[in-house]
Amino acid sequence: MSEILLSMKDLVIEAEVDGVWMPIVKSLSMSLRKGEIIGLIGESGAGKSTFGLAAMGYTKPGCRIVSGSISLDGEELVGARTSRLRQIRGDTVAYVAQSAAASFNPAHRLIHQFSEAPVQHGKMRQEEAERRGVDLYGQLDLPEPDKIGRRFPHQVSGGQLQRAMTAMAMGCDPRLIIFDEPTTALDVTTQIEVLSTIKEAVRARGVSAIYITHDLAVVAQVADRIMVLRHGDLVEEGDARTLLDRPQEEYTRKLLAVRSLREDKKQATENAHVLEIKNIFARYPRADQDVLTDISLEVPKGKTVAVVGESGSGKSTLARVITGLLPPQSGAIEFENQELPKMLAGRDKEQLRAIQMIYQMPDVALNPRQKVAEIIGRPLEFYLGLKGASKRARVGELLEQIELPADFGDRLPGQLSGGEKQRVCIARALAANPELIICDEVTSALDQLVAEGILELLQNLQNNLNVSYLFITHDLATVKAIADNIVVMYQGKIVEQGKKEDILRPPHKDYTELLLSSVPEMDPDWLDDLIQKRKRGELPTIDSIS
Repeated sequence: MSEILLSMKDLVIEAEVDGVWMPIVKSLSMSLRKGEIIGLIGESGAGKSTFGLAAMGYTKPGCRIVSGSISLDGEELVGARTSRLRQIRGDTVAYVAQSAAASFNPAHRLIHQFSEAPVQHGKMRQEEAERRGVDLYGQLDLPEPDKIGRRFPHQVSGGQLQRAMTAMAMGCDPRLIIFDEPTTALDVTTQIEVLSTIKEAVRARGVSAIYITHDLAVVAQVADRIMVLRHGDLVEEGDARTLLDRPQEEYTRKLLAVRSLREDKKQATENAHVLEIKNIFARYPRADQDVLTDISLEVPKGKTVAVVGESGSGKSTLARVITGLLPPQSGAIEFENQELPKMLAGRDKEQLRAIQMIYQMPDVALNPRQKVAEIIGRPLEFYLGLKGASKRARVGELLEQIELPADFGDRLPGQLSGGEKQRVCIARALAANPELIICDEVTSALDQLVAEGILELLQNLQNNLNVSYLFITHDLATVKAIADNIVVMYQGKIVEQGKKEDILRPPHKDYTELLLSSVPEMDPDWLDDLIQKRKRGELPTIDSIS
């Protein structure tokens, strides 16, 4: 048996909630061997991120380690000096956060942020660190690896930024890497590259890892063992294959069951369209080429159109054009048969109310200084004129709809889990009573049980209110569950579009086949088999399409 790298014994962590310290990790233990990956699975609020972060001797503000032991490579971290912990973090142990957009400094170039840790830890000089960064950017399949490091965080896509963060974590060749939902923001094709790189890092360098996720199909590809957590307790632990094939606990079986989302759909009016996009061309200011080329699509009233494609395909840019944040070069946007002003500033309050958006990254979409009731209450007052008791009552109804207790209205975003933050974003959009909601990866930060509930909520709202959705996503399981029509985008163009059953029925176009074949299956051998099939030319690759 290989040597133990990390030992966490009887760990108790508390969080302060309204002045009262509450246990959120309850006497949990873990042993991680060198070269091994442990997957931490559980719904939002299960304590998996808190437990994983503790492997660095770290707790988030408002949390504290009450008792227990954390031994990393034989060194006790509980009670260790802050200066010593600072030496360990980034060097012996590294962390890949869930939200890269909230983790990078927007004022510094990517390569400078990459090289900071290797230089400060005395691993290499600046020039050598930058060469190391370029090498890792290439391994993670970032475009133009020798140039992309010169960009600022806002100049790359969300998926590219997440891969840049993964590269940054690997910069000092740590012995342990904590991956906190690292593929949450990635499209399925990019996710494959990142997962492959993680597995390769473990195999080639003997790196150990803690992989925190709510996606069982993803963890099946990388984890040797799986720990299932709920409410800060251990539900079940075991070898990955055994646990996936023969789960012992009802909660684990429930997690496995919701991996296959239901595809029950309703009937709606076929001909009426709430939104029509006509021949849109768009580019960013001072750019010399279009990022959207001749985009035309329709969103039927009371239905859901899913826009799918890899990171950088133009999905989120399309949403910016529709909402007026990026005026198009040419083309038209018609809402309920009336052409909308191209710029946000030219739209009246009613046009603004009618189209709402739920953003991908709740960490950067919520004001950290406003309480939840203020965040949800703002559109109620601005669009609908609600004040006082009527506004408070409606906030309570919206919190109930998204399955959060009423007292969450008094909390700040920093006191919420990632899934809870995203549900607040959904409630904020619903508050305006819109006709169209643009959903930009709205379930990507949620565990599968919560995501299923959100999808059911969106479905019920659509059935009751006849609201329409433009659903931007890379999760094809979500597409299969909620979409009526599918639009496939690649490099700023529409590859194909049509009814869901037509797009998903084989034979597929090459790029659609690439997306479909990149969806992880609940089989630990799936990733290795996929890579071999692509090497043999049995399935398309991104290079063969480009």
